[in-house]
Amino acid sequence: MTVKRKRNFARVAMTIAAISLFMATSIAADVLLYDGKPYLHVIHEGRSIKIQRIQDPNYELKGYFAKTARKCPPFCIQPISVDPAVGTIGEIELFRFMENDLREGTGVLIDARTPSWHAKGTIPGSVNYPFTLFTQDENAGQRDAIIREFGAKPRQQPGLIEKTMQELGLSDNRYLTDSWDFTDAKTLVIWCNGPACGQSPRAIEGLLKVGYPADKILYYRGGMQMWQLWGLTTVVPES
Repeated sequence: MTVKRKRNFARVAMTIAAISLFMATSIAADVLLYDGKPYLHVIHEGRSIKIQRIQDPNYELKGYFAKTARKCPPFCIQPISVDPAVGTIGEIELFRFMENDLREGTGVLIDARTPSWHAKGTIPGSVNYPFTLFTQDENAGQRDAIIREFGAKPRQQPGLIEKTMQELGLSDNRYLTDSWDFTDAKTLVIWCNGPACGQSPRAIEGLLKVGYPADKILYYRGGMQMWQLWGLTTVVPES
């Protein structure tokens, strides 16, 4: 092969490589969170985490969350709705919650799984409050402390004037219970391992039982299984 032919061959090889790289980049650029949204950032344990989908179009889910046959019980498919008054959301609604409520400090993203599950990896921006904190009577003191962290205030028995106004419908008491004032309580998004996980539904039921407003609770039913199925960013807690 002459020097000239070698140079031409090298140029052709470089051109093919450049085209391949361009095509791969173009494919990767198409793997968005949703139409028009390539990624977002959340703060997790004091650092900014970029949430995006895995950019490899040949990526396949492996490991525990790729399994379809798990014994029921305990791994039974959960209903779409935990309670008629509690909203169920998907990934796009969760993204928007992250960029609004979570960023502004008016919401809390709760990983309701047990600590051993949380330690394996979690959704960025989540805080681990195991479901048992809200369902077992022996944890009532810790549960009440957490509810105060969420912005609720312990409530004293109303005076005669306040009670009369409430009975006449002259004051907004929809966020008041005998024990709590939930007026400034944060919106909670609660999740666990996915559609066959009962941990977050039990946490929600426990919160409703103590009076946490249903319209300030959201259920991300997809949980870690759907989060990983979409190839979304996860983090391993530093602790």
